[in-house]
Amino acid sequence: MQSWINFAGVLGVALAFGSHEAYASSVLGGRKNSLRGEIDATAFRAEIHNAMAETLGCGRLVDEAQLSEIERVLSPMWEASPKNTNGRIERGQLRYLAYRYFMRRFSVMIRGFEPSRPLNASEWGAADILSQQVPAFVESTMESHRVAMHGFDLRDAVHLVATLEQLIWDSETTLLEQVYHRQMRPVHDQITRNGLSKILQEYAMKWILGEQITPAVTPGLLNNPKVLEGAFPMWPTIVAFLEGQIRALDFKRQRLPTRKGASGLAQQYSFHDAHEIVGGITQNFASFWESECTEMKDQLIAMDTHGTGRVPLSKFYGTGLDADWRFAESESYLRELGALDETSTWQGKQVIIPNYIQAASNCIVSTPHYLVCCASTCEALLGELEAGVGRPVGTSEEILQLVRGMASPAALDGDEPPRLMGTLAAQLDQIASAHGGKVPLHGRLFAQWLHYAFPRDCPFPHRAGTASARTPAQFGQGYLATREEMTSQAQAENASEASQMSSLLDREELPWMSQWSDEEELIADYRLHLRAPWEGGRAAGLVGAAMLVAAGLYGAMSVATTSKAGSVLPYHQKAHFV
Repeated sequence: MQSWINFAGVLGVALAFGSHEAYASSVLGGRKNSLRGEIDATAFRAEIHNAMAETLGCGRLVDEAQLSEIERVLSPMWEASPKNTNGRIERGQLRYLAYRYFMRRFSVMIRGFEPSRPLNASEWGAADILSQQVPAFVESTMESHRVAMHGFDLRDAVHLVATLEQLIWDSETTLLEQVYHRQMRPVHDQITRNGLSKILQEYAMKWILGEQITPAVTPGLLNNPKVLEGAFPMWPTIVAFLEGQIRALDFKRQRLPTRKGASGLAQQYSFHDAHEIVGGITQNFASFWESECTEMKDQLIAMDTHGTGRVPLSKFYGTGLDADWRFAESESYLRELGALDETSTWQGKQVIIPNYIQAASNCIVSTPHYLVCCASTCEALLGELEAGVGRPVGTSEEILQLVRGMASPAALDGDEPPRLMGTLAAQLDQIASAHGGKVPLHGRLFAQWLHYAFPRDCPFPHRAGTASARTPAQFGQGYLATREEMTSQAQAENASEASQMSSLLDREELPWMSQWSDEEELIADYRLHLRAPWEGGRAAGLVGAAMLVAAGLYGAMSVATTSKAGSVLPYHQKAHFV
């Protein structure tokens, strides 16, 4: 098993020891390229608009069955989304729905749609990387069909998702064409099964490894499978997966009245056939790879003796030192990924399990448009809550009742429900009190509460802009900890008196919610669904309205409330939009 964070280094070493110094130089020192590296902004903008035209029916019609399936997945999320007076959603919520759709169905993280990414007007059409302009181009095109102030309806959200799927399909076409060209196979020719296998293997290698694989490296790796397997131990499994995709296509074609492309006893395959398989790879690869994610998570859970969803950095690095292929991200990289909790004086620095599992360092595929990551177990939990509440806000009582009936996928003892008495119940009541008696399902405070209810499944929600989804290649040098750094950290924390004391305490005796932050962030405007704490009566409502006018927009204001008597944690709420 091979960790993706240090694959580039291992690959370089393997190539060097394999007497392929030129390849190692290309991998480790070559200019970083991408599928879009040679496309200028004007051409890329035209491609986005073409995809939108196809999706909206102005060009080639999108399959209505595809749109219906997208709507089926989005509908429960839509019902639980805050709406404006026109019954529509804002662009922040639109991005959020698109992000969750791809994570739920394919474990795909669309670049630029991450909830932790700041969204403001100044960044609407500007981005530092061309590929990250996709969201702005798509949304601005949709705004030409809907006046921005009126918001977006469910059909708009469906079209946005369909457009993003179309863009992913187009990017796959570009890479597949490159592979055909390098192997000198005209795209209009039929190829044998063996030829198709070679096409798909090169495609998968470039798709998974991305910019690490330059044209100079490709022939050496393909002609020296032992070098590739030495640096990439899971490669035989990937090849088996590809062969399974070919067999699936064969089975599908055998059920057709006419076996298109068949020639005697030898199967023949077209570019369209290869493209169909490639589409299936994108959609199914995350589920195929999930066993690797599960194994990694199980290792971390075994180190989480208190059930807080956290692993001391000393244990994390200790495992990395023993295995030498996993759990080796540097402290600075873990911090940027939002996977490091540094708030506990008792436990010291800790790695947050769900944040780490969902981090970009563990996404197996990184393309200019999207990442293929580990599945989010929290997504299913949130979806169950949305379906149960059926609206953007809920009372603490109904949420507690629903959560008590939900089982954590990572529970230690079978289907043990989360511990909801005491601290957690009181915190949920405080969130509701701060919002006039209701809990926004898509606010940062509730996401934080959900993390502590399911600490091994739901990530801790950092404030917008404080964590990133940068891949190791984007982070650059220093994404891996040195062996000396890992050894030093492990020894220092193991020698800590507080660390030794904490191992003797029960979870409830520890300050296990030390990372709790009282700052609220709402993805959208909840004015139609919430009452401010001061709006208890008609007169108070008039005062509240005057305060809203004076403050400008509700989303831009900060609301400070005094701590309730007997509150479990300090609670001086601040609320703003992101």
